[in-house]
Amino acid sequence: MKKVIYSIYLVISSLVFLLLFSSSATAVNVSELNTSSKVALTNLLKENTEARKLNASAIAVLVFPVITKAGFMIGGHYGEGVLWKKAKPTAYYNTAGGSFGLQAGAQQYGYALFFMKESALDALNSTQGFEIGTGPSIVVVDQGFATSMTSINTQADIYAFIFSQKGLMAGIGIQGNKITKLD
Repeated sequence: MKKVIYSIYLVISSLVFLLLFSSSATAVNVSELNTSSKVALTNLLKENTEARKLNASAIAVLVFPVITKAGFMIGGHYGEGVLWKKAKPTAYYNTAGGSFGLQAGAQQYGYALFFMKESALDALNSTQGFEIGTGPSIVVVDQGFATSMTSINTQADIYAFIFSQKGLMAGIGIQGNKITKLD
């Protein structure tokens, strides 16, 4: 019985990774990525006043319009994004990660990283991949924090906004995320 469960687990896990990384690993057309990223950023700024305030003083904004995440015990996510500087696309990145634990589901979402300091942007560009959770301080802005943002509590290097969540992914586990510049 354990062998059957283990086999099912391996098959499902393999399918999850194939679905996530086979279709997404091919770079999206640059003009399509620019368009979807710009639309996502425009919608975020239209719907969220705090994102608008941060955008006004941000050095750059990295927008991942669609990230696909799925898993069953073992999971992963992947998406491609555009770095906007002075309203112009300047570089392209992907975000990828894996997770392990009690989890199941699939979802898509987007996120935007507002770089507030040149040193944070330098950290993104000077490494072989920017790992979330190491390096510059990152604040994920949720509804409660966003309603109380002031110049006193907006001192972080990078602010992250998650938007357009669709699907359901639940569980607990260990996960990692890495952002890498695309050529």
